[in-house]
Amino acid sequence: MTQASITVTISAVNHAPAKNSAESLGIVLAKKIRPACIPKGILQTFWSDASLRNLITPALTRQFLASTFQSPDPMHQVKVTYYLEVLSSWCHYAEPVWTSLQERYHGKVEFEWKLALMLPGDFPVSQAQCDWFYRRSGPISQQPQMLSSGWFDAKLKGNYEAANLVAEAGRDFGFTDDRLRRFLTTSALRDGRKIGEPDTAVSLVAQKFKLNTSKLRAAAESKAVRQRVEASTTAFHAHKINQRPAFIITDTIGDKAVFSGLGKIEPLVATIDSMLADCTAYASFSAHFGPIPAK
Repeated sequence: MTQASITVTISAVNHAPAKNSAESLGIVLAKKIRPACIPKGILQTFWSDASLRNLITPALTRQFLASTFQSPDPMHQVKVTYYLEVLSSWCHYAEPVWTSLQERYHGKVEFEWKLALMLPGDFPVSQAQCDWFYRRSGPISQQPQMLSSGWFDAKLKGNYEAANLVAEAGRDFGFTDDRLRRFLTTSALRDGRKIGEPDTAVSLVAQKFKLNTSKLRAAAESKAVRQRVEASTTAFHAHKINQRPAFIITDTIGDKAVFSGLGKIEPLVATIDSMLADCTAYASFSAHFGPIPAK
């Protein structure tokens, strides 16, 4: 319920042609307020006892409504969607930024990560080429140590989707946060484990998170998981971008900011702060003037 509707409700209570304030409050709560918004047991407390009903005044009505109902949850106002590839070094470098954003806006902004598969041609063609890329990206992003190219597997010919499928399958076991997918990335880019091999990826994750190996493998190979990964990859390309990491920031008033290949926190913070401020301003206006007139 918006602040605007609460204001209207208070006005209706104070002017309702009912026998007393208790009946007035009951009529308005029944007709003007969605039942789902009323905490269980509160209404019974107000008019189950005659002495309480006689004490209800317009002033108490205002206090009741103000303490019971709150303005819209800010979590629904701004959302950040992070598109990544499990084996992307640039996504790995951006993980501290992702963590910082979640900590900075905890309880204020909604966060979600999605997978965006790289094409086979996007991967290095040799381990030596992979090392060259890491020697370039490491200093550019000021990394304290060089990544490992041990995960490279020539026989896969750039088809490393297995690692992503295992990461997505982790959701079915309750791992909707960053732990499982980050473990896979670290196992490859830091420890050189060949997670492009399905058996290796499944075995590592099952052992680390104490999951049933057969069930995890079945989930990773399932049609449902593959469809989810394909859908998120399609959604990524629908933004007309091709670089990862990508951060899509949206809000409830129709704004959208797209950052593709950018892993710096400053522009992301500036954008989120701006959207939060705009959403707050819109909510304030709505509280004073209500929704757009029909005519």
